[in-house]
Amino acid sequence: MKIQILGSGCPKCQLLEKNAREAVLNLSIQAEIEKVTDTNEIINMGVMMTPALTVDGIVKSTGKVLSTEKITGILRGRGKIGGM
Repeated sequence: MKIQILGSGCPKCQLLEKNAREAVLNLSIQAEIEKVTDTNEIINMGVMMTPALTVDGIVKSTGKVLSTEKITGILRGRGKIGGM
């Protein structure tokens, strides 16, 4: 599984990354977590508001910091959460 955190590296982006890492640990799953800070790459993914979260190339959330619990739900396959 590949998880991407899209954003400039601001405090909200850092918190989203922290929460994603905690969700991965809580689920005991293998996942690569990547930060994407290049504005052109973010726009090419169709994201206009950051921070954003993608899972395996699919945008799951934009414009908000998801809690660890919400990210856990996404990783379990419960779909998109907020901001979409």
